[in-house]
Amino acid sequence: MCKGKVIKLLSAAFLTVVLLMTTISAMAEENDNHSGNRYYLGESVKTGWDNGYKGEEKITEGDVHFNWKIGEFYVDGFTSTVKGDDDTPIFLKNVGDKVQLWFSLKQNIDKLNNDENLSISEDSNGSDEYFSVPKTNFGRGVLIIRKTDYTNAKNDPIIYKDYLAAKASPDADTEVELCEEGDYEVALDYEIKNDPRKIFDVSIIPTYSNYKIFFKFSVRNGNSMVYPFDIKTKGELSNTSVTENGFYLDFANSRYLDINIKKEVLNEGANGLAEDVRFNRPAKDGEEYTEEGIYTITSSNRYTGQLTTKRIYVGNNDVLKAVAATGLSVKEVNDYIASGAKVESNGAILLKTQETIPVDKANIQPTAATEDSAKGNIFIDNLLWFIIGGAALVVIILIVIIIIAVKKKKKPKFVNIEAFTEDQEVE
Repeated sequence: MCKGKVIKLLSAAFLTVVLLMTTISAMAEENDNHSGNRYYLGESVKTGWDNGYKGEEKITEGDVHFNWKIGEFYVDGFTSTVKGDDDTPIFLKNVGDKVQLWFSLKQNIDKLNNDENLSISEDSNGSDEYFSVPKTNFGRGVLIIRKTDYTNAKNDPIIYKDYLAAKASPDADTEVELCEEGDYEVALDYEIKNDPRKIFDVSIIPTYSNYKIFFKFSVRNGNSMVYPFDIKTKGELSNTSVTENGFYLDFANSRYLDINIKKEVLNEGANGLAEDVRFNRPAKDGEEYTEEGIYTITSSNRYTGQLTTKRIYVGNNDVLKAVAATGLSVKEVNDYIASGAKVESNGAILLKTQETIPVDKANIQPTAATEDSAKGNIFIDNLLWFIIGGAALVVIILIVIIIIAVKKKKKPKFVNIEAFTEDQEVE
């Protein structure tokens, strides 16, 4: 094989790899920008005209806005959805999820529904009664978003004036907002101008109509986790951990979990040491617990039904330490100690036979939402690795072909000397 052909084959292999890697990169970027499922929200209704966009009439045949959409809102980046009491969608997210609200404009705002007479008008004296927005120049469409946080405090609405004019590229999806936990109300208010052509050189007075897309949704964390940290070392404490320093709780910004904490101590009773519940109450984010006792933290997610329980022991009492670490009762631990067993520093029980009753590191089971998310990520990862593997295989095959071709070219010719007569010369 000549040198030129070898170079061409290697160049082809290189270009193949570049194209495949470019495809992979584009897929990864698309997956990052529009990850997970899509959930479409809202539809246009007629609100009358110049009334604060407070009406709500169904768009019927004969209306200039009948049977076509100005655009679509959708949410993506979530793991799963549930419905609230008022049928409002609740988007559940896990660690790594980025819940985002998008808007996709479907029309040329100067030629709505391909009709030169219809356009988005500048609403110079617009107002929105629902959001208490006074009269102002809305421009060509106004987007209003209001968030209510976990304390039920309504934030001031965010107002995007002249929104449709700023997003005037049809089918160009535009990120509206990155959504953290909370309740959201969204409205797109816009005015349509119907300006018919002249008839017998007489201009027909244009008419105006107001329309609105309005919807609500909520975002919640899909896990049911709360994280205890050692007060002194700041290290995270796992289930059945023992600490002499005490601990504090970190809710990790999960503001809608139901988190309770129970404290138990040992009291001297008629039958020896016995557990005594000192309190069982809701926990607070950042609250510290330094007094000796066994603390049972229970975290439940009302939207997924998942429950997580952790036990932490504070202090240096061998009996309580073993109870918290092994899950045994006080009586069982006392019986082992009476028979000569010893409690190790981590709460495990070392028997006289040198056998050990180990720490009960109960595994926290992932929620169904987490499992769904993991399955989706595994599928995407497998697809990308399949493409990478295919590219590598193509390159290997090309290299093998080149090597075989080169070796074949250089293979020496063997001549059977006995086949020649004395008069013949070997060339």
